[in-house]
Amino acid sequence: MRKAYKYRLFPTDAQHQALEGQLGEACRLYNAALQERRDAYKKNGVSLNYYDQANQLKDIRAAGDLGLANFSASQDILRRVDKTFKAFFRRFKAGIKAGYPRFKSRRRFDSYTLPSYGDGCRLAGTRLYLQGVGHLKVKLHRPVDGAIKTVTVKRECGKWYACFSVEVAAEALPESDARTGIDVGLTSFATLSDGTEVDNPRYYQRAHATLRLAQRRVARRKRGGKNRRKAVLLLQKVHATIKNQRTDFQHKVARQLVNTYGVIAVEDLNIKGLASGMLARSVNDAGWAAFIAKLTYKAAEAGRQLVHVNPCGTSQACLCGAAVPKTLGQRWHQCSACGLSAARDHVSAQLILGLGLSLLGLT
Repeated sequence: MRKAYKYRLFPTDAQHQALEGQLGEACRLYNAALQERRDAYKKNGVSLNYYDQANQLKDIRAAGDLGLANFSASQDILRRVDKTFKAFFRRFKAGIKAGYPRFKSRRRFDSYTLPSYGDGCRLAGTRLYLQGVGHLKVKLHRPVDGAIKTVTVKRECGKWYACFSVEVAAEALPESDARTGIDVGLTSFATLSDGTEVDNPRYYQRAHATLRLAQRRVARRKRGGKNRRKAVLLLQKVHATIKNQRTDFQHKVARQLVNTYGVIAVEDLNIKGLASGMLARSVNDAGWAAFIAKLTYKAAEAGRQLVHVNPCGTSQACLCGAAVPKTLGQRWHQCSACGLSAARDHVSAQLILGLGLSLLGLT
């Protein structure tokens, strides 16, 4: 299976300028490829593909019109353009609102990939060699396990990172007979079927005051000025802090669940739909989709069973099968048929576990 490792890079001033130059050339190639496709269709009615454009790369580089040092990285940029157009046509044919591919600003083009490890990139100790840049100092805060396949250089909030895509063998954990159902929520981030509650940290809400000040600073700066760019960088750092806190929390909770339980049942929620109403800010702050994605790949790596169940009725029914309608504000479950009185989320988690076990053919 594939895993990604992300490490901080510490380039010198000269290397920083070289990285900026490589990103700029990658952005220029992306925009040129996009322009060529648009012109070919408007003037001749011809739709170009990846191979039509990749066959021109040798001549372009020989003429000195492209400063991106690595040839494979140039090919990857053209693959990115091709993927963008394929996604556009797929959405268009499906009747979904499809935005036509747009040109990229140099300030918003933040990464390029070297798709073949050893070709223009190599990790040697605490140094990462990148063709056209040199040997960069890298902070290896944990070892890279497995065989490195690709290296992506990324600019984020004024800092540089290297993302290694690694091929690793899945290592199953010792078998566990423990089973749980998880009901995600806003009052508590998650409630397990045994009644355990995981507190909702609400990182966005806690940083809201700081975020408002940073956004105000951006709004007061003149567009296109250096001071505005500095204010935008500060705003990006606040958002990055919130994102990193949320990601760290989700990784820890997902790891604890996978280590403890052999069977995990979760709801197959329409999170995009839930995040478009009056609770949008709270739902996005919780980050359920990212959490379930982390839980899914950690369970697959550890050999655990993760099952997604239909969420319909899990908050409006009792364990005895009777319907117990509740509004969103009613947080306590009281069944008139069997007399069950318990927290709403606890009952929902038990129902989710029951549905998950039935899908797996277990009792």
